[in-house]
Amino acid sequence: MMASYKEIMNQITTFIFDVDGVLTDSSVHVTENGEMLRIMNIRDGFAMKAALESGYNVCIISGGKNEGVRIRLRNLGIHDIHLGSPDKVETFKEYTELYNIKPETVLYMGDDIPDYHVMQLVGLPTCPQDSSPEIKAISAYISHKNGGKGAVRDVIEQVMKVQGKWHLYYNGKHD
Repeated sequence: MMASYKEIMNQITTFIFDVDGVLTDSSVHVTENGEMLRIMNIRDGFAMKAALESGYNVCIISGGKNEGVRIRLRNLGIHDIHLGSPDKVETFKEYTELYNIKPETVLYMGDDIPDYHVMQLVGLPTCPQDSSPEIKAISAYISHKNGGKGAVRDVIEQVMKVQGKWHLYYNGKHD
């Protein structure tokens, strides 16, 4: 019998997120000089910071290369930011080996085909509501929120609640 996603959440120590379509709504605003602007959700940022401050690993693996995204994520305290990753599986393996992280303790949230193969390697593959059908088919949990609209906050908050850490953070009693 396969474990429910809530049972798997008890084992999660690491969150890995894609950027476009997960931390953003997949839209890119192109300026006259060709700069591509993305919009990120403040509540997703709060949850990632809460996860870091509560002892979780948070990593970003994206094919995109926007330096504004890197600056935003660094300002949240995230240091494991892999932008322009041509092979997400290779990046995932390097990251988990570097920190001795067991794949079954990883929650990965992706939204489209480039995330497919890495999602097959983790303990808890998840996706936003508006993800591609192929990604939804392999996700153990599909957020009720769309990418860039709180899906990241949703999964982090759920994991922290299952592990009894959200109320500690919420009440200011985190480490």
